Amino acid sequence: MIDRKNFYINGQWVNPKSKEEIKVVNPATEQDCAVIALANKDDVNDAVVAAKNAYDTWAFTSKEERIQLLEKLYESYKKRWNDIAEAITMEMGAPKDFSTKLQAGTGAAHIKSFIKYLKNFEFEKPLGEHAPNQRLIYETKGVCALITPWNWPMNQVCLKVMPALAAGCTMVLKPSELAPLSSMILAELIDEVKFPAGVFNLINGDGATTGDALTSHPDINMISFTGSTRAGALISQNAAKDFKRVSLELGGKGANIIFKDADPEAIERGALRCFRNSGQSCNAPTRMLVEKSIYNEAVERLKKYAEEFKVDDPTKEGEHIGPVISETQYNKIQTLIQKGIDEGAKLVAGGPGKPEGINQGYFVKPTVFADVNNNMEIARTEIFGPVLSVIPFENEEEAIKIANDTPYGLTNYIQTQDPEKVKRVSRRVRSGMVDVNGAGIAVDAPFGGFKHSGIGREAGQHGLEEFLEVKAVGGWTN
Repeated sequence: MIDRKNFYINGQWVNPKSKEEIKVVNPATEQDCAVIALANKDDVNDAVVAAKNAYDTWAFTSKEERIQLLEKLYESYKKRWNDIAEAITMEMGAPKDFSTKLQAGTGAAHIKSFIKYLKNFEFEKPLGEHAPNQRLIYETKGVCALITPWNWPMNQVCLKVMPALAAGCTMVLKPSELAPLSSMILAELIDEVKFPAGVFNLINGDGATTGDALTSHPDINMISFTGSTRAGALISQNAAKDFKRVSLELGGKGANIIFKDADPEAIERGALRCFRNSGQSCNAPTRMLVEKSIYNEAVERLKKYAEEFKVDDPTKEGEHIGPVISETQYNKIQTLIQKGIDEGAKLVAGGPGKPEGINQGYFVKPTVFADVNNNMEIARTEIFGPVLSVIPFENEEEAIKIANDTPYGLTNYIQTQDPEKVKRVSRRVRSGMVDVNGAGIAVDAPFGGFKHSGIGREAGQHGLEEFLEVKAVGGWTN
């Protein structure tokens, strides 16, 4: 078993003051694969103090110096790419190819993207030609608490750490205690590149103890959190006490609207996007809304697709899904699948229990429910597993109404060959992102949602600006 109990604080790997430990479980084997420490208030304070002490120097480094260090980090990341992918496969069960190409790959893509945006960003500029003596200055938000989830560990870490570094912030990262190992490799790389001591700090621990101590610490200026809507609400309460800036990327229950003129691959593509990463993506299209004239055909195609969809050992190469993250998550998904059956939804494929031939690991059958209405719990709750709810609709107006009838508003999907319909529906669905005909959302497009899906945006220029305050100066002279 891997011993990763040390924290990275003030440019050094240090022993924790806390004596409490947490086991990291490999979800494919149900066996402990690593042990980490659970940071207490003293550990949190040490990390925050280190970040605070480093701030006055790091915040005023030149853009060129930060670019140089980030470019070195990118080169170091590429050398450890496979190590990061293997860690992700072990800690959260993402299949080998998926971990390499997408899980580790998105981390690299974000580092590269933020370097580009930092190079082009103007930290000082005139208000406008009408006001030549009025200056806008973009300044770092200060000491940041970065709390990341287990489902896309490196993607989410890089979406926070890289813009924070680029903006001149100092930080304390608390990755998910369920999947911390890949983040600790990133800490090794930051140490190797020689970022100044205290700029980046990493502690491990849970939300209730470590996360609460971190988000309530008086010297934290900004909190960037990705996770559940419930946890986001609690963090907001902590932040409100002393007006910390907050960026929250929370849950989703995306609608995938399949119109009768959708392209031939739309049905299967929608199921794949739902099942991918074992359904553990906040932007997954977990509600498939299908126009009634093609509804029966769609259900039959989904049945065939789900029944043939592979679930297998994540260490194997090839296209398949692995387990969900934990026993707790597995049990939650099983409860909701049974709830769907009890509520009267038609079980088309999958269902309760593990896939045939699999007796070990937190594996879930790719599951499809038909004849779902939007009041059922499976249509309203973020299941975070490979479970698809299929809902019929009569016309465009009804589809929009169903899509918007949710507390969430992260990503919606539209499948139609009518460009005018694309424009109409895209404007009316209430979500931070809209994916049309499988185009995807660019790596540097603003990522975030409406309503209970969060506050703020990540990625690209918008993600960089999340870590900056704007100062107006009147009477500036050139």
